[in-house]
Amino acid sequence: MNEQIQPPPSLPLTPEEERQWAMIAHLGVLVNLVSGILGPFVPLAIYMIYKDRSKYVAYQSLQALIFQLIWWVGGSVVAGIVWAITGVLSSVIIGIVCIPFACVFSLMPLVALGYGIYGGIQTSQGQDFKYWLVGDWTRGTLIG
Repeated sequence: MNEQIQPPPSLPLTPEEERQWAMIAHLGVLVNLVSGILGPFVPLAIYMIYKDRSKYVAYQSLQALIFQLIWWVGGSVVAGIVWAITGVLSSVIIGIVCIPFACVFSLMPLVALGYGIYGGIQTSQGQDFKYWLVGDWTRGTLIG
């Protein structure tokens, strides 16, 4: 009567499942097209569910999460701030010079979208995809 029921141990993912979940983590950036900022929740959920079952999925989903937070969410905030400053400065003519810079910062979320899709394609083909700058830091966080 005092026996406690133990949950079954988590089985490791097959290579096909690893590629599938890693791809979905990267393609979570597409959720941003519909919601605006909910895309990072996709790799976060995948990381939380599969981190103990696959180091590959944990790595790919964690770096997808960090990349989206920096480039999509952070890029949108920075672009908004730059456009607000440009708008204010436009009233004194100097803001017109800032418009090209504001346009460049506005491309940050689009770069994140394209790079996330590229990462999804790479991982679906079984390749170890690594985001520039984010990948090494993420790998060090998971190992250390």
